Amino acid sequence: MFGIGIDIGSTATKLAVIDGGGDTLFTRQMPTGFSSVDASDRALEELRVVGFDPADPETRVVATGYGRIAVPYADKVITEITCHGVGAVRLFGPEGTVIDVGGQDTKVITLRGGRVAKFAMNDKCAAGTGRFLEIMADRLGVSQEVLSRLAAEGEPTKISSMCTVFAESEVISMIGRGEPRANIANGVLDSVLGRVAALAGQGSGAPYFLTGGLCENDYFVTQLGERLGALVTTCPQARFAGALGAAERALALVG
Repeated sequence: MFGIGIDIGSTATKLAVIDGGGDTLFTRQMPTGFSSVDASDRALEELRVVGFDPADPETRVVATGYGRIAVPYADKVITEITCHGVGAVRLFGPEGTVIDVGGQDTKVITLRGGRVAKFAMNDKCAAGTGRFLEIMADRLGVSQEVLSRLAAEGEPTKISSMCTVFAESEVISMIGRGEPRANIANGVLDSVLGRVAALAGQGSGAPYFLTGGLCENDYFVTQLGERLGALVTTCPQARFAGALGAAERALALVG
C-alpha cells in the first residue's frame, strides 16, 4: 500500500510517498516551470523511475496546491490548506500555528486537536512571499541564500512600499544612491518578516511551525521567532508538508 502526494505550487512541485506503515519512502522537489500540466507529467515520470506507479491497484494519489487540477491521474484533489494542516500535524504535532511561506501566497493555519480550526491567507499581493524575495534577490544580483547572508550582515534599512512593484523601484533607487547591498538585503528581509509576522498574529499563538521554501533559511527562522516572541520550529522535511499531507490522505483511500 502506498499513498502518493503531489503538491504543485506556483514555484516548486513537491512529491511524497508514504507506505502502509506510515513511513516516508520518497520525497522530491522540482521546479514547476511555466505549465502545471508539464509539471504533472514530469512528476509522473519521476515517480515511475523510482518505482511508484499511480496505476498500481494498491496505490492512491492525492493532488494539492496551485496546480492540483492539472493532475489527471490523481484519485482525489484536496485543498492545500487541508494538506498542509495534515502534513504539519505529521511533522510537528496536533496543536499550534503553521506558517507556510509559498511562492505566491503566505498561509497561517491554526491546528487544534490535529485538525485545521481556522486559517488566514495573503494571496492578494506578492509582498511577504517567496516571489518577493526572488524578485529582490534578482535585482541585487544574488541568490536567495546570499540575500539572507547579506541581510544578517547589514544595517537596518526601511523599505516602506507595500507593493512589490513600488518596493522594487525603491530598491533600484537605493542602489543608485550607493546604499550598501547588505543594508538593502536587510531591508528586504525585514519587509517580508514584518508581513509574515503580522499575518501569523491571526493564528492561535505559540507553538509556531514554519513550512515551505524558507524552512532551511536560518536567518529567516531566527528573525521570525524574534518578531513573534516565541521559538519557531521547523525542519528540512517541512518544505514537503503539503505533499506529505496529501500522501497521508491518499493512503486513507487505499482499499
